[in-house]
Amino acid sequence: MGHVGTPRIDRAERRGIAALVALSLVAALGLGQASAQDAEGAPPAEDTQAAPTTDRLLGNGETDIQPGEPGFLIERLAGEQRPIGLIGGAILPAPSVAALPADFMTDPTPAKAYAAFQRGYYLTAMDMALPLAGDGDAAAQTLVAELFSEGFAVPRDLEQAAFWYGQAAAGGDREAQFKYAMMLLAGRHTEADPERGRELMKQAADAGHPMASFNYGQLLVDQQRGQAGLIAAMPYFERSAAAGVADAQYALSQIYVNARDLDEAQRDTARDWLARAAASGFDTAQLDLAIWLIDGIGGDVDYEEGFRWMQIAANRGNVVAQNRLAHLYINAIGTRPNPVAAGRWYVLSRRAGYNDPVLDDFFRGLTDEEQRQAIEAANRFLG
Repeated sequence: MGHVGTPRIDRAERRGIAALVALSLVAALGLGQASAQDAEGAPPAEDTQAAPTTDRLLGNGETDIQPGEPGFLIERLAGEQRPIGLIGGAILPAPSVAALPADFMTDPTPAKAYAAFQRGYYLTAMDMALPLAGDGDAAAQTLVAELFSEGFAVPRDLEQAAFWYGQAAAGGDREAQFKYAMMLLAGRHTEADPERGRELMKQAADAGHPMASFNYGQLLVDQQRGQAGLIAAMPYFERSAAAGVADAQYALSQIYVNARDLDEAQRDTARDWLARAAASGFDTAQLDLAIWLIDGIGGDVDYEEGFRWMQIAANRGNVVAQNRLAHLYINAIGTRPNPVAAGRWYVLSRRAGYNDPVLDDFFRGLTDEEQRQAIEAANRFLG
């Protein structure tokens, strides 16, 4: 039976993923240098002092805030304790205009119930699935759980959803195993049971569920910090990455380029996996890919392509990429020198709380007209 939706992952969860893999690599490899140094050699900005409250750039009188960290910058993440962030969720299909056949309700089956669901006939889907679920059909139980979870055809009831996910998980449905495992691990809408949650996550992963494979890989890394955890998790990350999960592609790229005792053939694919994650719209992967291209990590140096990916990540709102892009414009790396463009990205990253003394000095050296243009360009970006 096909899945009812596709995973949805937010930026905060991705930062947790990056931190988790990074901490394991630090412990396993004793790494002390970043894979993401500034292309122009400027030291990474670590100053977290508050900006003046009457700052022309900030404009709102607020003090600086600490920005989100970049993706896989080992020296920034070493020693940073963040909780493991499992990922899941679903985006349900939009209703279709296709009408159901007149005899559709004859001889209900799970396949017919899913067909009604996919066409947006949620009440019909529930009417067909609920009796089948009561008879123990795991696929129908999963569908009933989804309908309760999303509040389609019935009032939203996450406890009922958890009950039906649990029934379907016991019946071997891998989607239900994944969803119920997430609930058990987090203690959401059912009593927490980490041991049972891990067991179900593994079952779903071993059955080929892409998101379960990634999440189980995370559990292994969290359980076995260091090289052993990475090696144990790698097959699950590989399976998930091959299925198109961008977070797994990103994690795999970091492991391949940094872990010990890997085949060179695996290392040679690290940048390819990072590029796949970047192409999916994962802005942390876009930032790291830009750095790898500029620094020649995992392949040849390509300043122009590195600049392009840095620009993409900056335009998506990645604060570290905005800071790095300003440096690229100043030093004409992959592009022509452009002090106004550099000033614009400096202003944006500074307003977001990223302090960089080198860029502070650069901006003070601009003419009044260049500063005005840079600030206006930053305001247009935000507006």
